[in-house]
Amino acid sequence: MKKNREEAIEDLTLALMYLTRFNNREEPHFHELSWKGYDHETLKKLDEEDMIRTPKRAQYAYILPDGRRRAEEIIRELGIADYDLYERFDFRLIEEDEADEAAAVEAECFPPKEACTIEHMRDRVKAAKDIFLVAIDKETGKIAGFVNGIATNGDDFTDDYFTDASLHDKDGKNIMICGICVRPEYQKQGLARELVYNYCRREWERERRSLILTCKEQKVKMYKKFGFTDRGEANSSWGGQKWHKMDMILNR
Repeated sequence: MKKNREEAIEDLTLALMYLTRFNNREEPHFHELSWKGYDHETLKKLDEEDMIRTPKRAQYAYILPDGRRRAEEIIRELGIADYDLYERFDFRLIEEDEADEAAAVEAECFPPKEACTIEHMRDRVKAAKDIFLVAIDKETGKIAGFVNGIATNGDDFTDDYFTDASLHDKDGKNIMICGICVRPEYQKQGLARELVYNYCRREWERERRSLILTCKEQKVKMYKKFGFTDRGEANSSWGGQKWHKMDMILNR
């Protein structure tokens, strides 16, 4: 059915806001944002429909989950491509029979003392499949990368989370990130960043409070670009190394 002028403006505005979305790295929490340089009445209506939030003093609007879903529908209807990564990869939850492949990916990305074993990966997938996000190469069907973790109400990252999947509490408010991996042939294309952003969106909608990870000093700068805050030396000696604790606030 043909849309009227006002409906078309609303749809096209939402689609443009989605296509130009960004994450403000200066904010200590995750949000998908868009600049507010659009028709005022259209923004007001989108706000009333819970598609976006438009803080009075901010220069940008927050794109809400319903707004993102509607925008994705609109660009599909119009035949518009999203970022190239979304044309090349499917972002979805892992299947249990993919645990061994995930362990192989981690073995490509970390030294033997730091990589998750096949046994521990199988346990983690079985216990916490609902928070194990993979990027699948649409052409080959391979796992190109993933983000996974253990949900908990604890605030401190200890090495037990790497090896004891029974610590997973599906209702836990925090997620201890156990692995962010991208196969070498898919690196330096922005895939790790987009995996993290997709992970943040999912867990923000589920009202998680924060994501917590540990990383080596040389990776701190990269994770800061993703929106994480460096909290100093972590309570971890995993693989005989020193690690930094970093976190990202999703919900207050």
